[in-house]
Amino acid sequence: MTVRVLAATVVALTLAGVAWATGADTPGVSKDRILIGGTVPLSGPETAYSVVAYGADAYFKYVNDHGGVYGRKIEYRYLDDAYDPSQTVQQVRRLVEQDNVFAIFNQVGTEQVLASRPYLNQRQVPQLFAGSGAQTFAHDYKQYPWTLPYLPSFQSEGAVYGRYIARTAPHARIAVLYEDSDFGKDLLAGLRSGLGAKAKVVKTASYAVTEAALGSQLATLKASRADTLMVFALPKQTIQALVGADKLGWHPQPYIAAVSIDPFVMNVARFNTGGRATAGAISLTFLKDASNLRRWGKDPGVKLYYSILERYAPSSDPKAVANIYGMAAAYTLVDALKRAGRNPNRESLLKAATTLRERTNPFLLPGIVAKTAPTDRFALEQVQLYRYTHGVWRAFGPIVPARA
Repeated sequence: MTVRVLAATVVALTLAGVAWATGADTPGVSKDRILIGGTVPLSGPETAYSVVAYGADAYFKYVNDHGGVYGRKIEYRYLDDAYDPSQTVQQVRRLVEQDNVFAIFNQVGTEQVLASRPYLNQRQVPQLFAGSGAQTFAHDYKQYPWTLPYLPSFQSEGAVYGRYIARTAPHARIAVLYEDSDFGKDLLAGLRSGLGAKAKVVKTASYAVTEAALGSQLATLKASRADTLMVFALPKQTIQALVGADKLGWHPQPYIAAVSIDPFVMNVARFNTGGRATAGAISLTFLKDASNLRRWGKDPGVKLYYSILERYAPSSDPKAVANIYGMAAAYTLVDALKRAGRNPNRESLLKAATTLRERTNPFLLPGIVAKTAPTDRFALEQVQLYRYTHGVWRAFGPIVPARA
């Protein structure tokens, strides 16, 4: 072997060793950086959810300033998909093929997650802690092993409402407004399951996300003479439903899907109905309510949340539920990255994400544990019922299991 060939061989072996030691042979991982990608609606009909990226990004910056993950700083690159599944797929392909991200994280929207799921699984790219609770994740994990949601199961959420109504108002007449998607259909299926033989769903009406108004659906539901209204809808449509029912002179007991309990949503509906449409509304959550400082102002997790936002996202509204949700999801991703090891690859990250036992997430309600298993992809399976009174969500009852 010539000196030149020997020298080249030594250099090649040395570089290969460095790549192995630092994870540089893994897309998105270098000696000093981990690149994470995601999609959120920075434009389009559901921009209220864009805040999840701001909360997550602020938490990553906080982690970076405290040493990162084994010395690597997290770079979070999120792109606008305008809440359009076709754009989600395009942006995900860009993140994977051009930006070479390590994983996709914190996507917003069930249809958006499902649209990009086949591609990411075919490429064996982790699709972690997505903003969906579709029941498909409980059944399709063998076909799509690289995908994990973060929201509790929508079907389980509906079942929680159903069991509560069956116990407290067994003779209720229930009308349901639901989005014509996996999100809405899963909530409706869970509600029916939870009700059992108690109470009665007397009328349902669905809507498409693209519909401009819900007048005909609300008129149909009112005509059923229901005394309870389940609003299984996104924020925009939730406001339309509550305000629209009030304009019709219909004041049933409202239940609001957990994805739409942001104080902004409730305040708009409250101010436009004199409080009639929102008083006593019931929903559920798994997060600490950072907007209720009387209850949570001295809590260490909420104080940390406010300090992180003030330092790293000062223009972001701390009262927005999506902010603390994004921060909670980011905390869980950092936990998984640490458990993936000092020299992570996509396989070790997936293993870490599917074997979570997280009892200390400071942004989740006390007593709620984020845990997963290879056959159980829903990290959050405990929730707290909330009632909206005097402009504030207030917890009532114990932490309950979220099961279908």
